[in-house]
Amino acid sequence: MIQITTELIDPGSLLQEFTDSSAGSGAIVSFTGLVRDFAGKEEVKQLHLQAYSPMTEDGIFQAAHLASERWKLQNSHITHRIGNMKPGEVIVFVATASAHRRSAFEAADFLMDYLKTEAVFWKRETTSTGAHWIEPRRADYSDAQRWKIMET
Repeated sequence: MIQITTELIDPGSLLQEFTDSSAGSGAIVSFTGLVRDFAGKEEVKQLHLQAYSPMTEDGIFQAAHLASERWKLQNSHITHRIGNMKPGEVIVFVATASAHRRSAFEAADFLMDYLKTEAVFWKRETTSTGAHWIEPRRADYSDAQRWKIMET
């Protein structure tokens, strides 16, 4: 399941639904990402995310399909929030299910790396000094690069 939403995300409910729909799996891994309180030394007041539909959803679907094939997933779920968010609110929930733990961990990690570096989202952070657009960090690209190495 892939969902882009403006609604608050309840990771507990999503994990329970995912677990219920993943009967027979040997491993379930989930990741919940939150809006940070601070950007460096500045207090974050708000984060705004925009998506470009249907391009955003299509790219996420392709990444989920690739993860499913590469790690033989039995199930996956991605919910990503857009719109205005406050610190502490859930921005993303990713879950994967497979026969074995390593596959579930790696697939979830791969999907998060995709969402951080390749998914079509624009992020604008508002702090006490004003608003500015956020780009993926060098470390985000470095993390994502390891999956490209695995492809060759």
